Amino acid sequence: MTSLPNEIRSGVPHLADPFILIVDDDSGIRRLLVDYLSTQGFQTESAANAAEARVHMANQTFDLVILDVMMPGETGIELTENIRKGDQTPILLLTACDQLPQKLQGFDCGADDYVTKPFEPLELVARIRSLLRRRGGRQVVSDVMLFSGFSLNLQNGILKYHDSPVTLTSTERLLLRLLAQRVNQPFSREDLAQKIGHRVSERTVDVQVNRLRQKLKHINPDLNLIQTVRHQGYALMIDRA
Repeated sequence: MTSLPNEIRSGVPHLADPFILIVDDDSGIRRLLVDYLSTQGFQTESAANAAEARVHMANQTFDLVILDVMMPGETGIELTENIRKGDQTPILLLTACDQLPQKLQGFDCGADDYVTKPFEPLELVARIRSLLRRRGGRQVVSDVMLFSGFSLNLQNGILKYHDSPVTLTSTERLLLRLLAQRVNQPFSREDLAQKIGHRVSERTVDVQVNRLRQKLKHINPDLNLIQTVRHQGYALMIDRA
C-alpha cells in the first residue's frame, strides 16, 4: 500500500466531520487509515474483526464503513450481508483480490463500492466522498423513542428511564435497537442471532433477551416490555394508546 503523501499530514477533525469505521485484521493498515483519514477531515474508529465492529456499531452511528474482505472468523462479505439486514450505512470493501467473481459477490451482499489492495490513499478518499455525497451525508432526524418512562436513542442505543441512564452491555444495546425497529412485531430467534453476530446460537439469543428483560423489569416490575410470542420469537411490546 502506498504510504501517506508527505504534503497531507495536518488537519484536526471536528464533531461535524463524517464518522468512519475501519475494520481490518491488519494493524498496520488500520493505523495508516486512521492517520490518513483524520488528515482528510474524517473522524475514525477502528476494529480488528467483525466482533469488535459490531460492538462499535451497537454504540455509535457511522456515516460509512471501510471493511476488509479477508478476515479470520466472520469475513467482510459475511459481515456486510448481516449489516444489510437492518442498516443502510454505506460500505466500502477492501480486498487483495481483483477477480470479478469476488467483486460481484461483494456487491450482491450489499457493498456500495470496492477498492483493491494496494491502493492509492487519494483514490480511497475520493471514493469515500463520492459515497457520502450519494447518500446525502448524515441525516439529522429525531431518533429518540419514548415509551413507559423510557427514552431510547435509536442511533446509539442509549437508554434512559426518567432521564437516568440505564446500564446495558453492547449486546443488550444492539438487541434493544433491533427490537425497536419493529415495535409490537416479533423477531424470530434465528433472525436475531444472525443480526447480533456470526455463528451466534439461538440459545445465546434466549440468554441475552432474558437478561435485558430482567433489567427492564427491575427498573419497573409492572412492565413487561419484551415478550415471547409463541412460535414466532420476541417482540418489544409498547402500548400505542
